[in-house]
Amino acid sequence: MQMKNLEIFKQYKTPFYWYDMNLLAQTIDAVKQESGKYGYHIHYAIKANANSKILKTIADAGFGVDCVSGNEVKAAADAGFAGDKIVFAGVGKSNDEIIAGLNNNIFSFNVESIPELEVINELAEKLNKTANIALRINPNVGASTHHYITTGLQENKFGINMWEMEDVIAKLKELNNVKLVGLHFHIGSQITDMQDFKGLCLRVNEIQQWFYARQIIVDHINVGGGLGIDYKHPDENPIPDFKSYFKVFNDFLELRPKQTLHFELGRAIVAQCGNLVTRVLYVKRGVKTNFAILDAGMTELIRPALYQATHKIENISSDKEPEKYDVVGPICESSDTFGKAVTLPATFRNDIIVIRSTGAYGEVMASEYNLRTKAKSYYSE
Repeated sequence: MQMKNLEIFKQYKTPFYWYDMNLLAQTIDAVKQESGKYGYHIHYAIKANANSKILKTIADAGFGVDCVSGNEVKAAADAGFAGDKIVFAGVGKSNDEIIAGLNNNIFSFNVESIPELEVINELAEKLNKTANIALRINPNVGASTHHYITTGLQENKFGINMWEMEDVIAKLKELNNVKLVGLHFHIGSQITDMQDFKGLCLRVNEIQQWFYARQIIVDHINVGGGLGIDYKHPDENPIPDFKSYFKVFNDFLELRPKQTLHFELGRAIVAQCGNLVTRVLYVKRGVKTNFAILDAGMTELIRPALYQATHKIENISSDKEPEKYDVVGPICESSDTFGKAVTLPATFRNDIIVIRSTGAYGEVMASEYNLRTKAKSYYSE
């Protein structure tokens, strides 16, 4: 796929992010088509990629947005997301961030503790507002993913545990400036086993029954996101299996009459449309391996260093016989490595390297460590 872009890529100073806007449009269409079969509501998880052009494209598609900071709420509003489609999650919302949400009249605060509930009520009272809240409940459901990106176990910092729920309900009865409108769940990220989502559905059904026994029926259920992508074969599987994903929830989640179901998809929407384009600075011959040293590093893509994540790496400049390389960056850290023993065509200085599937948690997690200049972004149209 990338070979056709070689002459285009040569025009730009590396490293940079390259976005295939046509693939993004196709992915958005697939989400709308498959979720629309069941009337589901989609909120884009802005933490995956906050690039302004990407945000505007998704907002124009009519999606809502899932935010985890006050600045994300502001970026969402600036991009055109309606306030009544903004959900605001996160375990550590500051006063200023909560006030930003209140002033934007957001759809819901996803509340993660009793102290947070009390603070939201206090701030809403001062503004003479009523805050819609959803309780983020820790379902204690595991997910088949990296332990750093599981979020639904009791050992994780996220959400309220069910053993606290009687106290939460009692507290809600004391607070006049919050309104319970939903229940929120999220079990992790980069999940490709649909059985994990089935497990979530069955647990949500149990929790709903607990609330129903206490004569509480909320307006909406939010099951978060977490659908993974195919990092190994981005060309063969550029669009995730949204059909199977949404069907699991239709088949196994028992909604009450008039309840709506909401999702917070990030990576699944934007990951495959993004690429990190970089250039070979040096090829260094080692004792046990060769090193292809790039001008991009963990400052442009931290996932391999942070999660031991694997991305497909392509040399689109060479058609020589393949060799193996440790593909590394220029940052003064041994963890600044994109891949070990990666098979590439024989590689030389100034070859263009494309690191695939970086549209999620690539640009948005970039840093200026080592006083690096932030990489620019370019688009297919």
